[in-house]
Amino acid sequence: MADILKAVGGRIKEIRKSRGLSQDQLAEKSGFHFSYVGGVERGERNVSLENLAKIADALHVPVRELLHFDDSLSEEKDKAQDEVIAILDTLDIKKIQMFKKVLIEITSSYAEKDS
Repeated sequence: MADILKAVGGRIKEIRKSRGLSQDQLAEKSGFHFSYVGGVERGERNVSLENLAKIADALHVPVRELLHFDDSLSEEKDKAQDEVIAILDTLDIKKIQMFKKVLIEITSSYAEKDS
């Protein structure tokens, strides 16, 4: 059971980070305390279907998206995302917005090459 809880929690964390949300922000949007969200993300809480739906709504994804995960969630990817967030935390809003535009341009050019 713990494996599925960790996998779902990891998927929620992955989507939350991709949306640029903190645990506090996700908790506020979904109506939970930040410690509950943290427990869910770490696989320490057996989240109900009702609460899973609230989290999915807050992340603007269908519930099935939270259940679509790879068993080999990458610690390396998490570490890289954390490092990028740490860099962004040092920047003012204008630089963050510029960084976002550059990132969108880079990722869209890779997507075009993959097509």
